[in-house]
Amino acid sequence: MDWTSVIPPIVAIAVVLWRREVIIALLLAIFSAELLQINRHWQAPLHGVLNSIERIVAVFGDAGNARLLIFSLMIGALLALIRYSGGVAAMVNSLVNRGVAKTERQATLLTSTVGALIFVESNLSVLTAGILSRGLFDKFGMSRAKLAYIIDSTSAPVCILILLNGWGAFILVLLNSYQFNMSSASVLWSSVAFNFYAIVTLGIVFLTALTGRYFGPLATSNKPPVGGADVEAIEPTKARYMIVPLAVMIFGMVGFMFWTGNGVLADGSGSKSVLYATTLAILVGYFQLLLGGRFNHHELIKISFDGMGELLPLVAIVLLSLALGASLGDLGTGKYIAGLVDENLPHFLIPAMLFLAGALISFSTGTSWGTFAILIPLGMPLAVDLNLPPALLLAPILGGGVFGDHCSPISDTTAVSAIASGCDLLEHVRTQLPYALFAGLIALVLYIGAGLVML
Repeated sequence: MDWTSVIPPIVAIAVVLWRREVIIALLLAIFSAELLQINRHWQAPLHGVLNSIERIVAVFGDAGNARLLIFSLMIGALLALIRYSGGVAAMVNSLVNRGVAKTERQATLLTSTVGALIFVESNLSVLTAGILSRGLFDKFGMSRAKLAYIIDSTSAPVCILILLNGWGAFILVLLNSYQFNMSSASVLWSSVAFNFYAIVTLGIVFLTALTGRYFGPLATSNKPPVGGADVEAIEPTKARYMIVPLAVMIFGMVGFMFWTGNGVLADGSGSKSVLYATTLAILVGYFQLLLGGRFNHHELIKISFDGMGELLPLVAIVLLSLALGASLGDLGTGKYIAGLVDENLPHFLIPAMLFLAGALISFSTGTSWGTFAILIPLGMPLAVDLNLPPALLLAPILGGGVFGDHCSPISDTTAVSAIASGCDLLEHVRTQLPYALFAGLIALVLYIGAGLVML
């Protein structure tokens, strides 16, 4: 575990910036990560290629990963059924006619609010707000990059602030290994007030929605949506063709979280629940349209598979991101980066350095949860041994993980946000990055200030 462990993420990011091609970048990063784990001999390149293939195949060996990939395909079918039903067009007309979304500002605020209210699971938040608002953003001529920014920058920050979900349960499990002078739950809830990145990011999202002012590349973004069918003129029919499947997905997600958690929402499986809820929503949408007489069985099957086909490139990106994350884990990239901050730091800089380490690990590996698993075992012993406020050290780890995830072009969350909004992945990364960096800079300054005051 040395400096060479950071080569693969550097390769991925460099190729993305140079060629603007995510899949090639991910493949090269996986190959370099596998190559670094092989004893140096003349057959190393061949073994690197073969190990890269096996690493990608191994993604399917994890049930959670397999569910995420299947879900990413199935959501394409759901989106297509809702779109071709005419329900989206009818819902957009209804919102405009009722005065709920008569202007760009109201449409943006509605999207932000929906995303913030659904804090059970980040993918559910992204999907619900994205599906609901695609038609609205098209109606007012707003780019899908703006939609992708709003839903992505709302979902994870809300989930990490309102911890009555799988995020909270996961972090609580990690905290239970340490002896604090308060309960692990108290430490977790106390960290909310110090999660500056999440708070600032949500503030910027709602301020942007209120003012309608954008800066950086997002201000001039006007790329067409991914998937040609989105721009087809589809006659409005009945709003229930959109509302009912969407409601089934939302309430089904919550219900399955309770079911998989044996009656405890926070213990539920997010990957199982979102897959089950999406499957149920597709079935409901299918029978709605079949019984309504507008489509026959063969037409609905074709629509569903065409919808899946539109998302295949983004699903491939999710697959390769998961494979790269696993390879970097074996290589020790995250642990190496974490170790860089654990050397002779003044106490008041510890929160800021944990935030930067979290951002760097998450950005390099594309996973916020993996970042939590790496840095909490580093930060919490510091709180115990040095008698520092544990919440002040936990919050920058959580916020840094989300910050890096927002900036990373190899994050599966970023890819899902692009899927939900119908936005090109690189366009989403390019346009969201200035906002994430701005919020991250504010958060870093606040952590230095908090360290000076409290440590």
